[in-house]
Amino acid sequence: MASLPIITYPDSRLKTPSEPVEKVDEALLAFIADLEQTMRAGPGGVGIAAPQVGRAIRVAIVDVSSRKDTPNNGRVVLINPEITKWDGFAVGREGCMSVPDYTGAVIRAEKIELQCLDELGAERTYQMEGFEARAAQHEIDHLDGLLFLDRLVSRSGDLFRRKAYKKKGE
Repeated sequence: MASLPIITYPDSRLKTPSEPVEKVDEALLAFIADLEQTMRAGPGGVGIAAPQVGRAIRVAIVDVSSRKDTPNNGRVVLINPEITKWDGFAVGREGCMSVPDYTGAVIRAEKIELQCLDELGAERTYQMEGFEARAAQHEIDHLDGLLFLDRLVSRSGDLFRRKAYKKKGE
């Protein structure tokens, strides 16, 4: 496994819609392992999509299980995900490894159902709510060539410079 370099805004590759995965094979599984390593290496990473590392394929990983009291499905690999149902809307603050200096207020569905393939190539349906639903929608947007910047409630009042945190001892 290797940690891959994250592409950052305004790199045009982040705006390119991804192609569907045709087959789940050893090469794809190796890429998924590297993608997960990259997500886990980032500060607070709960999701990552292939376009963030320069691969325009419909693969993402979501894992919000480290957030206490957050309903979730554990670590999920989403291959060719499609949201089939959604319910309710809420505004929430989002950040992104590809937009490291900012966060923003974005409207997302509160509950979703999505269908995809898992890393074994099996068809899966996931019910997601709250923060997990938000994270999945954020990653699927990456697959469609969208960033949270494209979904800001208001460009003038809902984009915030991220605070710089010092590590202990600095």
